[in-house]
Amino acid sequence: MEQNKIETFIASMGSKFPSEKLMLMRNQLEKVDDSKLMVIQSIQYKDTTTLLIVSLFLGSLGVDRFMLGETGLGVAKLLTCGGMGIWTIIDWFTIMGRTRELNYQKFTQVAF
Repeated sequence: MEQNKIETFIASMGSKFPSEKLMLMRNQLEKVDDSKLMVIQSIQYKDTTTLLIVSLFLGSLGVDRFMLGETGLGVAKLLTCGGMGIWTIIDWFTIMGRTRELNYQKFTQVAF
């Protein structure tokens, strides 16, 4: 695949993935063809900032976990009022990393 398309994808979407995985992603993108790149670009990746804001305001209700697709943990967080607030505070510091990992998992399902 063309190098400029890879650079454009990494530059525009790099903040949505773990920084330590960007080089691996770049290597994998070099191996895929253009039709697969279109599929990779069309995936709806979660925005880390949006998830952080949701976690700050609605985290005690488990909405952030529901948005990540963790339904069971979302229900548990809802029923315990965010683990009496402790679980909610922990999620404020970890939600962005979990969002990046989820985005990377979506990427690997299509690219590999």
